[in-house]
Formats: sequence, C-alpha cells, structure tokens
Amino acid sequence: MDRPQPRKASDSLVIMTELVLPNDTNLFGNLMGGRLMYWMDIAAGLSAGKHCNSAAVTASVDNISFQAPIRLGNAVHIEARVTRAFNTSMEIYIKVWGEDIAEQVRYSSNEAYYTFVALNAERRPKPVAEVLPQTPEEQRLYDGALRRRQLRLILGGKMKPRDAKELRALFLKD
Repeated sequence: MDRPQPRKASDSLVIMTELVLPNDTNLFGNLMGGRLMYWMDIAAGLSAGKHCNSAAVTASVDNISFQAPIRLGNAVHIEARVTRAFNTSMEIYIKVWGEDIAEQVRYSSNEAYYTFVALNAERRPKPVAEVLPQTPEEQRLYDGALRRRQLRLILGGKMKPRDAKELRALFLKD
C-alpha cells in the first residue's frame, strides 16, 4: 500500500483544555499524574488520528517530566502535534501548561513524546503520510525525532545500538 500525500505538521495540531476538579486531585490538592497522562493520551490520539485519517493506538510513551504541579481549580492546556511519521508510526509531541485563572498566570507543567501506530479497517498497521515541518520549531522537533525513535527502539530491544546511525553520530566521530 502506498503512503498518502505528505501533510503539514500543523494539520495535526490539537489543543485540549480541562478544569482540575476535586476528583482529579491527590491529597495535596494537585492534579494526579495518572489523570494528566490520561488526558495527554487522548490529545495524542486525536492528533495522530488527524494526521493519518484513521484510528491510531498508543505504542509507547517517553519519559514524562513533571516540572510544576497543577492545582485544584486551575485549567490544564494540552497541545499535541505530530512531529514526524515513519512507515506506520507517528511521534507526537505533547506540551502541557497549567493556568491559574484567577491570577491570570500560565506556567509550563509537562512535556512528553508519544508514539502511535495508524490502523486500517482490519486493525492492522497502515502507512502514514510524511510530515512537512513549516516553522523552525516544527523543524527542530522533526530533526530530533529520528534520534528519539532510535533510542526508543534500542531501549525496547528492537534495535542494536550499533545500528542507530543518527544517535551514534551524536557521540562518535567516524
């Protein structure tokens, strides 16, 4: 099956906003990490689906760093976009901000990279369109995606470190 026509990275942009309610918080009045990861997975899935025009499933989630807690009553803004597509998989970058609505203060909270696989009607992996970065930020994310993918494959036991040419180039001079 042929790959679809390339698509702009911005075509996959998804922005979700949630309100942190009491049921979303831990004993300290902060948004629970699991709840945030649930919302991040939804945003990543929507972004992947927009890019591949089909269902897509989570294949992996990279390290999620918690920089600042999001408090009860604050808003959570989640931005997701496809950074690069490979054969049947897509890397999605997630950026999360908290917002104290009363104080009108917005702050960075989290970021992560998700990998999704596009599925056809038979629930089998299907080819996805390449990503066309348009902005310097999109280009930076696109350029780093192959190295991040190689690292994921090495950690998952699906690639030997010696075969990760892009990643090796960061550390070794041939």
